[in-house]
Amino acid sequence: MFNFNLPIWFYPTPVDFRRQIDGLVMFIADHLDMKPTGGQLFVFRNRSANKIKLLWYDRNGFWLCYKRIEKGKLHFPSRREEVMELSREQLGWLLTGLDFTRLTALPAVDASEFY
Repeated sequence: MFNFNLPIWFYPTPVDFRRQIDGLVMFIADHLDMKPTGGQLFVFRNRSANKIKLLWYDRNGFWLCYKRIEKGKLHFPSRREEVMELSREQLGWLLTGLDFTRLTALPAVDASEFY
């Protein structure tokens, strides 16, 4: 159902979480100067670091996922880049509360010899 072969974009600066689909779509198009209907996954955070929103477009409509941490806070990078690309591993770490900026995934291996 969900195919994220295209980039995952994380906007590390907090956004107003009263924005819903239309507000985030306009923010992506106007502020980030990106195409919101390109199939990429866009990730946004709130100021308190306890909420995250995921927005993506699939063929004929937008999906919006929202997660609220009940206790504790999510770990976000301290640098304020305009937008940063995440790997699938980094997104998974972020969503589970790990500091994805300090973790490194094992390198991909193209196995060619088998026992």
